[in-house]
Amino acid sequence: MRAPIGATFLQDPMDPTSDTASALAGQPHAIVERDGVRYTLLGTAHVSRASVDAVREAIASGEYDHVAVELDPARMQALVEPEAMARLDLVEVIRTGRTAMFAANLALAAYQRRLAEQLGIEPGAELKQAVLDARERGLPYTLIDRDVGLTFRRAAARLGWWQRIKLGGGLVASLVASDEVPEHEIEKLKEGDILESSFAEFASHSPELYETVIAERDRYMAAGLREAGASNPRNVLAVVGAGHLAGLARELQTQQSDPAQLRGELEATAKKRKVPWIAIVVALLLVGGVVWGFQHGGLKMASGVVVQWLWITALATAIGAAAARAHPVSILVAALVGPFKPFRPTVPSGAFAALAEARLRKPTYADFISLREDVRTVAGWYRNRVARTLLVFMLTCFGTVAGEWIAIARIVGKLAT
Repeated sequence: MRAPIGATFLQDPMDPTSDTASALAGQPHAIVERDGVRYTLLGTAHVSRASVDAVREAIASGEYDHVAVELDPARMQALVEPEAMARLDLVEVIRTGRTAMFAANLALAAYQRRLAEQLGIEPGAELKQAVLDARERGLPYTLIDRDVGLTFRRAAARLGWWQRIKLGGGLVASLVASDEVPEHEIEKLKEGDILESSFAEFASHSPELYETVIAERDRYMAAGLREAGASNPRNVLAVVGAGHLAGLARELQTQQSDPAQLRGELEATAKKRKVPWIAIVVALLLVGGVVWGFQHGGLKMASGVVVQWLWITALATAIGAAAARAHPVSILVAALVGPFKPFRPTVPSGAFAALAEARLRKPTYADFISLREDVRTVAGWYRNRVARTLLVFMLTCFGTVAGEWIAIARIVGKLAT
């Protein structure tokens, strides 16, 4: 593709005696001039003190009137205001279907904590410093990266069901792992991207995942830079991982789509329509049993089928919630909603019980902070309110499924005699 009119790529045109040249010396960077705006792309390593110093020196030079950072609002808040997690409403997360986004952010945070413990430097410290220094100097700044939860959802949508299971398992593994991050992953972080490193095991074998995690975000961030440029700055400093430098420079030169429209397209997630075959089969078996019972034994036998279904599924669902040591009210909620699962296939019984549990035993800031450590032991799962809410969800769902098939088996056995 040809660069649009007004877009120019400059390898290193700066006066070597300038403050900016001094700050960028030895740091990977590129400069693109487009539509009257000069974009300096500073490639950083997410685990390097030298990158932090380069960011501070570049902003202190006073040559930039706008700063763009490879962060989204959630990641920025986690870096700059870690105490904000204490204000997270787990009930709202479950109710609005943002569990996958929450899990992705939580897994990324756990991976970053492992790195911080091992290396003695917070991953993304240079991104955090860019925001703090811009605020201190009164410079406008823009967060140009896409929400990590959206990236996870778009990546999962491109994968087959087995790959999605592996991806989800990888996120859980990163949440509970306690071993050191391998040296080769750390080396990748010095010249790559933290999300790419987080998904490294999958991205290396999945072109679809690489496209979503890296290439799509290059396009998304380039569009964000162009939107920032529309606010009439003359010199923009963009602080991004070194792994994005070449792709971002190329996109910034060649993009011609409307930036707002492009970002909207890259934020969209397609909803797959799935036929809940198992729920349909269970519902048909139940309805068929009631009809058969009415035809062969009248209202008494039909009502007996219904009663047997109700008490078995309610009891099994309640036992599942109780096994998670749910609040008594949560157990009652589980018992009430369990029998109606076949007629509500898109909303699991565990969601209702988990919502009740999260309201009655609201997780604290300490629960979120200690989650990674607590889930390493069985006792920790029950002690931590976040982990226990997830346990309530899982065991309640398991209880419902078990109850359904036990009830079906008993009903069929009774009608056959």
